[in-house]
Amino acid sequence: MSATEIHHHTLDARRRRAPEKELVPRFLVVAMIALMGLSLSLVAYARLTGAPMSGALIEAPVAAERTIRMVGTREGSVTVLGEDGVQLAHSSDDMKGFIGVVWRVLARHRYVQGVPDTAPVTLIRRDNGNIAIHDTVTDWSIELIGYGADNVAAFAGLVD
Repeated sequence: MSATEIHHHTLDARRRRAPEKELVPRFLVVAMIALMGLSLSLVAYARLTGAPMSGALIEAPVAAERTIRMVGTREGSVTVLGEDGVQLAHSSDDMKGFIGVVWRVLARHRYVQGVPDTAPVTLIRRDNGNIAIHDTVTDWSIELIGYGADNVAAFAGLVD
């Protein structure tokens, strides 16, 4: 057999092999597209009929508020100070680590806005018991819902 015949024989053998299996079965692709279409239809129906947005947060009136400053270090520890400069909490205190997490988000947002990260923020307790943090300098705010009882308690105790 010549080199050309061997080459053609090899090509013929490759062509006779069974086609490769699909990585994702066709019925899964169809099911995914159907699910996307169903989701889009439900949202369109809800918007066109004026159905209430049941998952949207309704801000309750303010029951109490306190102005605080959060001062962080390069190591990531954060001190919470009252308006009079007295330390109210520290992120290294027992069950207060969430203070550091919120401060990092706030500091990043302020950095992007070009605002000093030591400006005061308002800590809010709403009539329904929810806790919120509002940055009046950048108009950023966060409702502390769904972060876990211990994490919310790290700020809730500071409002009273």
